Parts: sequence; structure tokens; C-alpha cells
Amino acid sequence: MPEQPFEPDRAIAGTGAGGAMDLATTEAQTLERTPGGPLGTGPAARPRSLWSDAWRDLRRNPVFVISALVILFLVVISLWPSLIASGSPLQCDLAKAQEGSQPGAPFGYDGQGCNVYTRTVYGARTSVTVGVCATLGVALLGSVLGGLAGFFGGGWDAVLSRITDVFFAIPVVLGGLVLLSVVTSNTVWPVIGFMVLLGWPQVCRIARGSVITAKQNDYVQAARALGASPSRILLRHIAPNAVAPVIVVATIALGTYIALEATLSYLGVGLKPPSVSWGIDISAASPYVRNAPHALLWPSGALAITVLAFIMLGDAVRDALDPKLR
Repeated sequence: MPEQPFEPDRAIAGTGAGGAMDLATTEAQTLERTPGGPLGTGPAARPRSLWSDAWRDLRRNPVFVISALVILFLVVISLWPSLIASGSPLQCDLAKAQEGSQPGAPFGYDGQGCNVYTRTVYGARTSVTVGVCATLGVALLGSVLGGLAGFFGGGWDAVLSRITDVFFAIPVVLGGLVLLSVVTSNTVWPVIGFMVLLGWPQVCRIARGSVITAKQNDYVQAARALGASPSRILLRHIAPNAVAPVIVVATIALGTYIALEATLSYLGVGLKPPSVSWGIDISAASPYVRNAPHALLWPSGALAITVLAFIMLGDAVRDALDPKLR
């Protein structure tokens, strides 16, 4: 049989039947580059996790990028408001009451002669603090209680389910009017405590359902068969795979808690003067909205943008972490 001439753009691979099979150069290079075989089946090919896929999708999502930049800006001015606003938000001059925009006060002055721009910037600190602390408290308490109920079940699950039903029956705004009206403290902690008290049942149910679904997977059954302790199964195998829905709900709820703080402050049972809050400014500007609409427009706009940014961020995270949407 005559010897076949060597062709640089082809490669010859032996078959199991003793014959030969032509491979394109790119396929031959793939066999050489990938240890263990073609199509990335070797040890060098590592499957991506849910979190890595989610991060890749989030970076390509313009909604996530825009909302994250807005939230980053809010966090920065909450920590260092003096970077973009000079003066004190409590410094007021009645001679300038209800005046419009002017140098040093681009948003004008409110009914007490306070700089609306300065108060709007400093009001972000209160809103972000309340939203973040309330969300962390709700997520932590709801995740622990819901995770334990879903994992152990039985009487603990039944009792906790009835307790959550009771809390779901309490109207949030009405509950705030009743509970916070007797509080004399002028700090943010009573408001945060109220939000945690009425907010944990939602996260609890989400965490309970996620844990019940996760503990039925094969890897959990295998770990239990190998003698793993309940705490190890819960912390090492179930919690990492059940935390995604909790993160999504908490991210969306953060914007809701910011709006709730403004609502309670507007009604006079949340934060009270001399605290600086968008809800307080909106409430103070409402009586003279016809004469000085700018005093109501700017804190309302800041509140709306903040809530919208957190809701958009939560929607983007939900889409990235939901395998059904891939």
C-alpha cells in the first residue's frame, strides 16, 4: 500500500476497528489541549457553579449595572455626605423660607429656611441605614427560623407556621402606628426593630421552602448515609444551595423598607425632628406644596430613585439566580 503524503492541515487518528479517521487540525489541537479527551471532558474542564454563572450574567445586564452604580453612589454619600454637601442640615434661616434655587442652595429652601439640597443629601444616610440594618435583621432571623423549621419539621414546623400566620395578619402601616406611637426614642433603632418584627415571616417561609426542597436532593441523602451530622448537612450541603431565594427576597425588600421608613416618618410615628429623613421633609413640605413645590419634589425624587434602584437590583439578581430563566 503506497505511503500517504503528509498534509499539514490534516491529522490522522486511529479507530478502534484498525482503520483510520481524518480529523481537522482544530479538532486535533483540541485533543492535544484538553487532557482526558475532547469536548472538555478531562480534569482541566471544571463546570461553572450557579454563583459564577449568576455573576457573569449580572455583569452583562445593564439594569444591574445602572442600579448598582446608583446604590454605590447612595452608600458613598451616606458615609461621607460632606463630599458633595457643605454646611449642616440643621442650619436654617427663616428669612430664606420657601425661596427657590440660588447659589449655594441649588434645590432652594424649605418652609423653615433649611437648605433642601443639604437635607436631601444627609437624608440618604438615614434611609440607607434603616434599609440595610432592617434587611440584615430580617434575613438573619427569618433564615435561621425557617431553615430549622424546614430541616427538622414536626411540631417545631407546625408551631412556627401558625406564628407566621399571626404576623401575616397584622397590617404593616397600622402596626407601625400602634407600636411606634408609644416609643419616645428619637433614633432609628425602634423603626428598625419594628421592621424586623413584622418582616421576618416572609423570609422565614421562603427559607423553609428552599430547605425542604434542598434536603430531598441526592447529595443530601448521600451525606446522611455516610453518617454526616445534622449540623454539617444543614450548614455544608443545604444552606449554600437554599440561600439564593433568600438573597433575592432580601434585596427587593430593602427598597420596601426604605419606603416604609419614609411612610412612617411622614405619618409622624417614625423618625422625628431634629432627625434628618426624607419622610420628615416630605411631611413638612406638604402643607405649602403650591408655594414651594421644590421642597417636596427633591426629597420625593430621591426616595423614588432609591427605592427603584433597589427593586431593579433585586429583579436582576432574581433573574440571574433562577435556573428556570436560563
